[in-house]
Amino acid sequence: MYEELGPDGIGRMVNDIWDLDSQDRLRKRNDHSIATSNQGIDKEFIASMWKVLDGAGNLLLDKHKDYGPTNISNAPGGALNGLRVRMHDKTARINHLIDTGAEPTNESLKDSFVDLLNYSAIAIMVLEGTWPK
Repeated sequence: MYEELGPDGIGRMVNDIWDLDSQDRLRKRNDHSIATSNQGIDKEFIASMWKVLDGAGNLLLDKHKDYGPTNISNAPGGALNGLRVRMHDKTARINHLIDTGAEPTNESLKDSFVDLLNYSAIAIMVLEGTWPK
């Protein structure tokens, strides 16, 4: 059984951890870190952090359905090289927009930072050997 964080910030228990379409975030119920025990961390910060991570995770799941795993695992030079190139491109885009003050015409700066967050998550899965081949 896992806890799902709803858009209202309230957790609820979910029986089927594989029902990814209906879940915002999977977290073991008994995983009590300093953030979940609220020792010295503002509750609004915790809620905002989980909202960002939940949104990024949901986007990653949606994109994974569209792309599948091989766009990463079969990247020229290997998965980490492919991720490095993607992250470099995103960082260059962010730097250009911030340095020039230009308004993005396609995706927002927030979108670019979320992409970096998700590329980092994928890289961790690749390093841990959990990214599908």
